Amino acid sequence: MAKAAEKPLNRQIAIVTGAASGLGLETAHILKEDGAEVAMFDVDAAALEVAAREVGGFAIKCDVTDAEAVESSVSAVVEHFGGVDILISNAGAAFQGNLTCVDDELFRRAHELNFWSHHFMARSCVKVMEQQGTGGALVFNVSKQALNPGPGLGPYGTSKSALLALVRQYAVEHGASGITSNAVNADRIRTNLLTDDFVAERAAARGITPAEYMRGNLVRREVSARDVAEAFLHLAKARKTSGAILTVDGGNVAAMVR
Repeated sequence: MAKAAEKPLNRQIAIVTGAASGLGLETAHILKEDGAEVAMFDVDAAALEVAAREVGGFAIKCDVTDAEAVESSVSAVVEHFGGVDILISNAGAAFQGNLTCVDDELFRRAHELNFWSHHFMARSCVKVMEQQGTGGALVFNVSKQALNPGPGLGPYGTSKSALLALVRQYAVEHGASGITSNAVNADRIRTNLLTDDFVAERAAARGITPAEYMRGNLVRREVSARDVAEAFLHLAKARKTSGAILTVDGGNVAAMVR
């Protein structure tokens, strides 16, 4: 019998947060296809169980804004698989509001999910990676709001801007251990955040069709969740790239890295 071909991520252990749906689920799929063992974190236990069966992943219900829950969940991954090599820190939400009138509690929640949770996940995974001594990859989901802020999205934009600084700081502090830290910046992807109804509303406000709205970029092509997952996969394997931002939006001049 012929021996099965080795896949690029065979024997690599990956954690994906926000893995029950959207970009997280698509990324879990593509990591598994490339040979990785995948631990799938999400706060929605019911949806996570379905997604994990679909992918063949290890489901862990975890509130990533809770530092103790993150520590115990990462420990559960290490106990189950033997280590951690890749973190796809994807969980987030588009909190809206103007800075002068947004509710303080909502503003705090935005930073808890879009900044602090990523730090908790990275901190826990880096501890494991450094003990292993084999390097590792941290990949974070940032937003074009970090580079191209818009009105009415203050909590979202400021928390994602803080996340972008976090990405770079992890790159600086742990590069000597062979740990890379990079970011994917995606825009206009159909997910639970950007629903068909939301797209239709935005398109109508601009006097265009939903398809035209979704193709509103330089190459006039709609970007899919699979496109973004491929960017996460690329950065998970790019072990000589750190502190980088890979933009997946079809081209938006205002969101280009300067």
